[in-house]
Amino acid sequence: MELEKLLKKCKKGDRKAQQSLYNLYKDRLFALSMKYCKNRDEAQDNLQDSFVTIFTKIDSFKNAGSFEGWMKRIVINKAIDRYKRKPYLESIDDHQIKEDDITIDEDNITVPLQTLLTFVQELPDRYRLVFNLYQLDNYTHKEIAASLNISQGTSKSNLHRAKMILKERIIALMAAQKNSIVNGN
Repeated sequence: MELEKLLKKCKKGDRKAQQSLYNLYKDRLFALSMKYCKNRDEAQDNLQDSFVTIFTKIDSFKNAGSFEGWMKRIVINKAIDRYKRKPYLESIDDHQIKEDDITIDEDNITVPLQTLLTFVQELPDRYRLVFNLYQLDNYTHKEIAASLNISQGTSKSNLHRAKMILKERIIALMAAQKNSIVNGN
């Protein structure tokens, strides 16, 4: 069924159409949700909450831009809302950090993609969100600051710290791999 017809049926509350739309996009939106959530359970909860919002607000989609982009924005915003509801998280001090690129010798990297994704998921929430929004979804520090209710300086600081943690994890993994090769394991 073509997307326009499917959307019209969803707007009328057709459950079969909603199930079809869910089946069509669940995998892509789950992958996006995994970028912003700590684990599969949290990502699945975020996906379900997102689809509830998608179905209840589908009338507000006015064909300005892609429908998939509209849904992705909902998934990201739901993940950010989850983060904001966690009262035990504090932001780090607002201090300026240079946005120097953090580089690793790319010729020697043999880190599987799933391992890198795991490293990103294991970042503290505030660092993971800023890292994903900035590096993977091309948000500006101004947009991130507005979304997370932090200053632009804090956004920059959180991004820098996320990159430093990831760099440390990658260097440790590379050292372990090198040690394994040297020891013949």
